[in-house]
Amino acid sequence: MEEFIVEMRHITKRFPGIVANDDVSIGIRRGEVFALLGENGAGKSTLMSMLFGMYEPDSGDILINGQKVTFHSSTDAAAHSIGMVHQHFKLVDNYTIAENIVLGIEPMKKKFGIFPCVDMKTANKEIRELSKEYGLEVNPTDKIEDVPVSVRQRVEIIKMLYRKAEIMIFDEPTAVLTPQEIDFLLEIIDGLRKAGKTIILITHKIEEIKRIADRCAILWRGRLVDVLDVASTSKQDMANMMVGRKVDFNPMKNPMQERDVVLEVEHMTVKNENRFDVVKDVSFQVHGGEIFAIAGVSGNGQTEIADAIAGLMKIDSGSVKLEGKDITKASIRERAVEGISYIPEDRQGTGTIMDLTLRDNLALREYFKEPFSKNGILKFSEFDAYADKLIERYDIRSGQGAKTMIRSMSGGNQQKAIIGREIEEHAKLIIFVQPTRGLDIGAIENIHRQILAERDRGAAILLISLELDEIMELADTIGVIYSGALLKTAPASELTSHDVGRFMMGVKEA
Repeated sequence: MEEFIVEMRHITKRFPGIVANDDVSIGIRRGEVFALLGENGAGKSTLMSMLFGMYEPDSGDILINGQKVTFHSSTDAAAHSIGMVHQHFKLVDNYTIAENIVLGIEPMKKKFGIFPCVDMKTANKEIRELSKEYGLEVNPTDKIEDVPVSVRQRVEIIKMLYRKAEIMIFDEPTAVLTPQEIDFLLEIIDGLRKAGKTIILITHKIEEIKRIADRCAILWRGRLVDVLDVASTSKQDMANMMVGRKVDFNPMKNPMQERDVVLEVEHMTVKNENRFDVVKDVSFQVHGGEIFAIAGVSGNGQTEIADAIAGLMKIDSGSVKLEGKDITKASIRERAVEGISYIPEDRQGTGTIMDLTLRDNLALREYFKEPFSKNGILKFSEFDAYADKLIERYDIRSGQGAKTMIRSMSGGNQQKAIIGREIEEHAKLIIFVQPTRGLDIGAIENIHRQILAERDRGAAILLISLELDEIMELADTIGVIYSGALLKTAPASELTSHDVGRFMMGVKEA
């Protein structure tokens, strides 16, 4: 009989209104990269949360090195050398990197030989050496609030290593990373495997699984479909099993039917809170029936362009016009009423109100209008009917339907809710910022189809994405941004992905 470092036998876990895991059995070998692949809400994170002690299974057994274990907390899991990097990091922003890593297991010393205190000097030294050993170099004294997302992720990995984890769980680790950061992370994971660690990778990105994983378990709506050898299984077969149907990787794109100018941005400059120019004298137009995509490496001002057009940031100079009407100084609601829909990059901080239900979040754009309210009185029966319609139309999965708290939903289903809410406005201008970040391949296919349908309807689409493949697939016109300025704007048909990549790195034409 084959020996596994981790076995999960006949695991079932229920939540109100949903069976998250339904009789799932998997075995994971020592020293392999084992991937869990599935749609948003398929039960991947729930299954691994039980292995990490955050939930207890309703039925079934967990075995570590052949011994049955019962975890009541993550501390129990850590005692069995299990660590986990969560999709949303568990870090204290105003603590230093070292303080976050040693939190709960602080090295102690005695001051004046009497008074116990935390030995941060030793902690800083150990963490600096550990980070260098694994190619994860960080400055232990930096505060978390001052470092980028990729460094925060390194901190979570170092935290596992500091606690001597041998079984390392990564939950959607690339969801918030740029392509360059993804490459670096996959190199780190490969290095951890070579160092003898057992890696469990929760993801819905088939490309990454093909690059790094040895075997892959596919979950669909809580049930195990199959466990596959990655090298001998095609991407198409993986995608079909993950979604439960044949996936079309190349949606039909009709020729562009250009209409009048909908959005006109002229000489727009935007400053950040420190009064530095983050958008520099940017000008462009988007016509009805056109997808204008802005390509660029993260942090070059593309998000600020979207926020300024939607009214979330003040424009320092220049103007924004919607169908010829100047909206530069209009409020966010005025812009929305005029015909702007916005899918923001930050789905939890900007796109939703986390402590409201799915129903209430879906009604945020319409609640003050009829039929949702009359004479200032809200009509919740209309809220319910509207939510049920969008849940079905956009395949938004939630344990208790419209009554589900948005906070309790998976990130991918939160994103579906935002996209459904904004597309249903059938606005003149729809701004998509990272619309498919954190989504599975089936949801990506569906959203791409919806974006193209809105374009064919005659909407002007402003697409901002870090996914170069997504831009090349969807865009009619591409603007490449570098250091806050549009370096190149041209029809998509005149640019190759190599051309766009060069401009993204700041290479100017000869």
